[in-house]
Amino acid sequence: MAMKRHERTTARRVALQVLYTAEIKGITTAEVVAEGTFPSEEGTLTDYALDLVRGVENNRIAIDGNLKAAAENWSLGRMPIVDRSILRIATYEILFVEDVPTSVAINEAVELAKDFGGEDESPRFVNGVLGRIAKDVDAEASAPRGDDPAQPLVL
Repeated sequence: MAMKRHERTTARRVALQVLYTAEIKGITTAEVVAEGTFPSEEGTLTDYALDLVRGVENNRIAIDGNLKAAAENWSLGRMPIVDRSILRIATYEILFVEDVPTSVAINEAVELAKDFGGEDESPRFVNGVLGRIAKDVDAEASAPRGDDPAQPLVL
């Protein structure tokens, strides 16, 4: 008997399919969601999947900035669409979702890369990029912030 997949794992898979479909079709994720045209074997778009899709879309500049900094010798345009979408979901979770531990976000992304990755090396690539982002986030979080406690954390 197959083990039931965790709800958030399923949500990540659905969110990946929405992001991938939007990029392939050249439309917004909102249009994909409204049309219901993403090919999901996972079921419906749950609240968490929708949160992921909206979060990635609303924070795309910060997410892509972190990806560009961490993906040594790789431009975003050079990455396979599916890998880029997986990285965006995990980076969103690392940077903006407080109740998801960084290790969980990375592990889930690596599993997505194993199942859907664009290349044989996708899991290793995804793990490496996200590991660098996690290291940078940890370094920023532990860095002294100076005399002003209200100074924002820059990622």
